[in-house]
Amino acid sequence: MARHLITSALPYINGIKHLGNMVGSMLPADVYSRYLRQRGHDVLYICATDEHGTPAELAAQEQSLPVAEFCAQAHGAQKAVYDGFALAFDYFGRSSSPENREITQHFARKLNENGFIEERAIRQVYSPADGRFLPDRYVEGTCPHCGYDKARGDQCENCTRVLDPTDLIDPRSAISGSTDLEVRETKHLFLLQSKLENEVREWVARHDKDWPQLASSIAHKWLTEGLHDRAITRDLDWGVPVPADTWPELAAEGKVFYVWFDAPIEYLGATKEWSDQDPENRDWKSWWYDVDTDVRYTQFMAKDNVPFHTVMFPATELGVREPWKKVDYVKAFNWLTYYGGKFSTSQKRGVFTDQALEILPADYWRYFLIANAPESDDSSFTWEHFTATVNKDLADTLGNFVNRVLSFSRKRFGDDVPAGGEPGEAEARLGEEIASLLAEYESHLETLQFRKAAAALRALWSAGNSYLEEKAPWLEIKTDKDGAALTLRTAMNLIHLYSVVSEPFIPATSAAMRQAFSLKDDTATWVAPAEAKSLAAVPAGTPFTVPPVLFAKLTDEDLETYKERFGGQEA
Repeated sequence: MARHLITSALPYINGIKHLGNMVGSMLPADVYSRYLRQRGHDVLYICATDEHGTPAELAAQEQSLPVAEFCAQAHGAQKAVYDGFALAFDYFGRSSSPENREITQHFARKLNENGFIEERAIRQVYSPADGRFLPDRYVEGTCPHCGYDKARGDQCENCTRVLDPTDLIDPRSAISGSTDLEVRETKHLFLLQSKLENEVREWVARHDKDWPQLASSIAHKWLTEGLHDRAITRDLDWGVPVPADTWPELAAEGKVFYVWFDAPIEYLGATKEWSDQDPENRDWKSWWYDVDTDVRYTQFMAKDNVPFHTVMFPATELGVREPWKKVDYVKAFNWLTYYGGKFSTSQKRGVFTDQALEILPADYWRYFLIANAPESDDSSFTWEHFTATVNKDLADTLGNFVNRVLSFSRKRFGDDVPAGGEPGEAEARLGEEIASLLAEYESHLETLQFRKAAAALRALWSAGNSYLEEKAPWLEIKTDKDGAALTLRTAMNLIHLYSVVSEPFIPATSAAMRQAFSLKDDTATWVAPAEAKSLAAVPAGTPFTVPPVLFAKLTDEDLETYKERFGGQEA
């Protein structure tokens, strides 16, 4: 089987992320990673905090902390939330690591050797009030394209256009708020993307048939506009320093690499961090170097990150002229909105991931977010939709099925799975339906169609309810005790099946369902459609327990409480 390398766009270090960020990169990557592992594939799922750049410095300044200390604390806080969401990273690293510094500087040296880096004198914004040059994110103002008045000097959060600080209308210092800004000359390193444009264009074209339309169209849009040479250094105290052995003058001035130069390299850096923890048994280069036919590399990200991963970082990798692994498949997502408006970390609009876990366990959020993932278009989070989904799909369709089957069987047959008669026509029809739905579920997960996969999983759960309603063991037991026992044994086998195949979506609930049965040697990692037809994994006589309520139904009072706390109206 192929080895699968999976990465999520790195969450920025500045602040706990919102639900839109979770569903736009990390959660679907986790679902896919879990599924592949269950199918027996060799998987390495890598992520990290993106720690360099101006927001980290500004946030540390606001908290009166050294930036390194701020980032260490923030990394721990983010990791705790991701653990709470049961994100099964193989490693969750830090872009400020020595490993990332080493690889980033290596890439820069090789790009320079190959003629793709040039030192240029440029005119840059300088703030007399702050006594320093202002890197792009230290300059705020009005976007010249959409008129958004809180645009940053590197990118407009509203329209996603990439900017330079001098593009902004009415610019001001993000440090002091001063509008007394000057433009002075300074030197920076430029990545000569224009010299690599044709190579990038050819590389993107090779993926046109494979990538989803969202990723491909964004990449081609950037290429149509043309690749421009871009400054890859900044005047900051925090970042990967320019190596003094190659650029002594710039190193002496304290220049560091632009965060969008070193951040994608952290995918490699984090893998090396993982490898360095156990060097005798882990080889990071076996995943990244000269492995094009051995490793399938899938990236997950929201649409604003697509240009950097499909154009800018591939240009860097191509320019290094070494056989580093490039992405095979880019799974891009649109926005998850909050009542029609953007989730925003900076504006604190929407539900943040730590708040979500304070309200309900992770599986509620995992299922809802993936079932409503913004794949083909933006999707909107509303408390009304969330409550209805939890109640219908999780509490009624799955949770109620599990509870009533196990509770009724214990009441009428005791604490062991009842034997009953031989499977009949109803069980044969059910087996065929389950096999078909399971094959559909697998197909959608294989092709990373998460909403369709959720619908197929929901249909699997619904099939159990339909079977139960058809057989009605609470009536059947009055005239045919063996028939009722067969119905309950079949339903219990469905519960076990659900516990296995639902694990990518709702891992904690899946574990609770599986632990309800005291099966010897229960080592199944997946259930093939053909195997599922028999519904015989849990034999008669197997001891079982009734787990606590899997999913609590949410009330109108809950709904009003959530809306009062977070707001709940169209933007």
